[in-house]
Amino acid sequence: VLGVERNASQREIQKAFHKLSLQYHPDKNKSKGAQEKFAEINNAYDILSDEDKRKNFDLYGDEKGNPGFNAGNTGDQGGYTYFTNGGPGHSGFTFRPDEWQNMGGQGSPGSFSFSFGGSGGQRSFGFGLDDIFSNFFGGGMGGGGQSGGFSSSTRSQSGSRSVRKSIRAVNSQVYKKEISDKGMTWLIFSYTPTLKGTQYYEPIIEEVANSLEGALKAGIINCETELSFCNDLGVYPRRAPRVFVYSYRSSDSGSLVEYNGDLAVKNLKTFCQEHLPRFSKRTDLSNFDFSSGIGETLPKVMLLSKKKDTPVIWHVLSGLYHNRFAFFDAGVHDVSDPKVRRLGVDALPAVVGWLTNGEKHILKTGISVKDIKSAVQDLSALLEGFEKKNKKAASSQAKKAQSESGDKQIPLLTGSNFEALCRETAPVCIIGAFRSAKARDKLERILSAVSQKSLSRRQNLAVGSGDSISYALLDASKYAAFLNSFDKSGFKSIDKPLIAYKPRKGKYAAFIGDVTMEEVERFISLVLNGDIKFTKTQKRPTLK
Repeated sequence: VLGVERNASQREIQKAFHKLSLQYHPDKNKSKGAQEKFAEINNAYDILSDEDKRKNFDLYGDEKGNPGFNAGNTGDQGGYTYFTNGGPGHSGFTFRPDEWQNMGGQGSPGSFSFSFGGSGGQRSFGFGLDDIFSNFFGGGMGGGGQSGGFSSSTRSQSGSRSVRKSIRAVNSQVYKKEISDKGMTWLIFSYTPTLKGTQYYEPIIEEVANSLEGALKAGIINCETELSFCNDLGVYPRRAPRVFVYSYRSSDSGSLVEYNGDLAVKNLKTFCQEHLPRFSKRTDLSNFDFSSGIGETLPKVMLLSKKKDTPVIWHVLSGLYHNRFAFFDAGVHDVSDPKVRRLGVDALPAVVGWLTNGEKHILKTGISVKDIKSAVQDLSALLEGFEKKNKKAASSQAKKAQSESGDKQIPLLTGSNFEALCRETAPVCIIGAFRSAKARDKLERILSAVSQKSLSRRQNLAVGSGDSISYALLDASKYAAFLNSFDKSGFKSIDKPLIAYKPRKGKYAAFIGDVTMEEVERFISLVLNGDIKFTKTQKRPTLK
């Protein structure tokens, strides 16, 4: 059957088995007789790879497998009969070719039973398709001791199939509580008990999940019992089980992406890795703003490593803590790099963090990784601790700011206070225009935080000395004519335009990008340092 000599070595037997298994695997070979041939190949390997069974075969059989290994005598039943010793009438089992996918009897679907007769009574054993494929896939379906693919039957006699412990049974409640937008990537396959070939999927799913343990979880959906749930998700299988990855690759929200490649561990693992969370921003230390941080809503964490791409572990953490940290990662050569030394890092890989008050912390250097799972756990504990430190620092800063500012807020520009806030003696008046309540809240929060930070000159919230900056808010929906004084379009296409106005010179500069704490700080710094171009206003701005 395997095409090897009678005195073939185990290496030669194994090589022949793998070659023929790939050639006749039912998923690859759809020709008539391929399944039967595949069964012969696995059974032959099961015997020849076990020294005791091989001796029995040599003792009782011949090169054609008679009488101990009947490879082609279908008999009156139209099936194949295999024997491990003694020949027909002794210890054997029989199945028909058309029973391949559903070898019924005492076992569950996908398995069959056979009996050893004798004066001591019958002993029933179970033998599943997953056991047949155990050598090919690198492990059988069930637990317990096995010998060459045979195992004592521990399966339910009711015919229901058991799910591997590492694969989570998924229903609508589990999906909502553990999968949907929880930051973790899941490998999920859907099936119905009547579908053929399900037994091929579980070993592959489990092996991929085990190889990426800590980065990935595996789930299985029985669409016979979860019909409406499968239809709602769009995962109902028609002709064969289907495989999906709950992915964060294309957006902040997760979504199911179907895998349509070959059912092979390497290919499926690569597909899963491609769909891990992508919330960490790959950055160049030369362009990273180390001074930013004050007033940011989230603390920042950066991974420094020699990797050319973002490491798997950092992808995982960026998903789990997506709404709690701003993630960055950078590839560096070594700690002698001036940019690395500037951060105070003495060993790689390293994690550096910035609190929302701008304070930098070296969280960990010289990180060693045993496996993905333990690394994710260790770094999660590190991030949890840093988050607590940030909350404590933010609370302290808020109390201090409230005490120093006397609960002052950014004033709203009106016709009555415009001259006082943006008078000609003030060098610069920073005006944040809004068109919605949400935009106003964001502008006020950012400008309030920036106004309390020392940039290159002393700043006050409103009226101050001659070298002060004044800050104000403007309702753009009420004072469109005021904005038209600066620009003909009145910045109508921009939700939150930010204007730096110099009353004495009648000039202005506008920031029309994404309004974040970091960008607003940079804009105001450029204004104060004279590093930004100012334009003459269309006419003198007034509020009526």
